[in-house]
Amino acid sequence: MTEASFRKLALSFPGTTESSHMGHADFRANGKIFATLPFEGEDDAKGNVPGGVGVLKLTLEQQDEFIEAWPDSFEAVPGAWGRRGYTRVVLRTVAAPLARRALDAAWKNVAQKTAPVTRAVKSRSTKPKQG
Repeated sequence: MTEASFRKLALSFPGTTESSHMGHADFRANGKIFATLPFEGEDDAKGNVPGGVGVLKLTLEQQDEFIEAWPDSFEAVPGAWGRRGYTRVVLRTVAAPLARRALDAAWKNVAQKTAPVTRAVKSRSTKPKQG
């Protein structure tokens, strides 16, 4: 898979927009990032991996599933980000159908979330003190 094909797949999901964040192209659903891709020529941001990497926002369970099943194509992002589910996709080793499956999981993680329900706080009525 190439960076161009990863970008095309990411943009194929309904309501997805491309923007940029911290020097990376990002792909958003409902304004939330579900995948990123370093800009072309940014070798440091590609994790020194030939062919580059994409990054997906997965749950920890999803991350474990992808890494266990396809260790040559998926790895946790180093450090705290990886411990939150952020997962690298090694582009040169991942087939398009598998990349689509992983992107779909990441997209659903942000696209299907609804805004948190807020509860109105009831105001307390204060009775005048009798005295």
